[in-house]
Amino acid sequence: MTTETTEDRGLLHNKWFQLSVGLLCMAMIANLQYGWTLFVDPIDAKHGWGRAAIQIAFSIFVFTETWLVPVEGWFVDRYGPQVVVLVGSLLVGGSWVIDSQATSLPMLYLAAVVSGVGAGCVYGTCVGNALKWFPQQRGLAAGITAAGFGAGAGATVIPIANMIASQGYEHTFLVFGIGQGLAIFALSWFLRKAPKSDGPARKGNLVQTKIDYAPARVVRTPVFWLLYIMFVMVASGGLMAAAQIAPIAHDFHVADSPINLFGLVLPALTLAISIDRVLDGAGRPFFGWVSDRIGRENTMFIAFGTAALAIILLTQLGRNPVLFVVFTAMFFCVFGEIYSLFPATAGDTFGSKFAATNAGMLYTAKGTAALLVPLSSLIASHFGWHAVFYIAASFNLVAAVLALFVLKPLRANFLQADDYGLQAVGATAER
Repeated sequence: MTTETTEDRGLLHNKWFQLSVGLLCMAMIANLQYGWTLFVDPIDAKHGWGRAAIQIAFSIFVFTETWLVPVEGWFVDRYGPQVVVLVGSLLVGGSWVIDSQATSLPMLYLAAVVSGVGAGCVYGTCVGNALKWFPQQRGLAAGITAAGFGAGAGATVIPIANMIASQGYEHTFLVFGIGQGLAIFALSWFLRKAPKSDGPARKGNLVQTKIDYAPARVVRTPVFWLLYIMFVMVASGGLMAAAQIAPIAHDFHVADSPINLFGLVLPALTLAISIDRVLDGAGRPFFGWVSDRIGRENTMFIAFGTAALAIILLTQLGRNPVLFVVFTAMFFCVFGEIYSLFPATAGDTFGSKFAATNAGMLYTAKGTAALLVPLSSLIASHFGWHAVFYIAASFNLVAAVLALFVLKPLRANFLQADDYGLQAVGATAER
């Protein structure tokens, strides 16, 4: 066991230090999802497997990343975050090493499974840990943590693109895979389990449960399944855009169009991905902070509605290189907030004790949404990208309406039932 001095223990058990470690861990897995789009066309150019077949690997990654998070969350709730993230680091590093050697689709898919399990270990652990360390500021904490996943690839998009161009995608997989794995391995030793929650917050538009709901009970509530459906609807559009942004840019003939940004000239696609990552990351803590103040459902309505508008504008005006960058940035700025709002809402509704497992169960909605990514390629090949965009915009609009007019009253009634239940228990005890 590691011996900690009093000073070390104070730092390691500081909630902002723990949040920072989680943020850095998340940044190290961001490329597994958001850097993937840069590899699709080079892989296809070398092997000729086709975009749709290659993108199945992306769906496998997201599916395995999400669907095992409840299991990983169970281990975190029982044994703490350190060991789960340590195991994740080995899988994250090994997955891109496999990718660097892949000479067949099955091998590419195997790497996707390994990377998905590794990323899930890191993602589910860090978000669940943040919800526990910050019971009164769940939106902000989940947003900051998720920002690492959203913006982490922002600093590496250009180096990855340049390395692929100069040394090939195989070498790029190898170098970045080993580097990311080692970084997470080192960071895992600093993670600590959160202390017991100080209790629920009830101020303004933010109301939290007084009861810790076990996962078996959570999945029997209508609130959980409404949240799940909304998560699937919104996530599907964002995942399509994240996975297909490079193919879309090429089909719109704007990918290599030069754009001058303050004297720096970059291809539209490279600039768009870089800006998207930064704004995606920044939007997560911002909207989480907003939701801590005006309520989760009100924030969802604003964000989902804005996302729908951005998609429609991209459909109509995206063949202009500058507008392509502007409207993809607008979309990703509001898309990433689902990864702060949904776990925060789950924590508020179902309590802190099982927060990692419950948030992990909800997070599997992302895996369900990922199944639609290859379908988007097929729809685009038959009907064009406009059809894909209109479907994504419709999903966001429906989710926005559900948040304000269905989820909000349903969750209010659920939390009110908590109070009645506790009052009844108290009255019985007094007798």
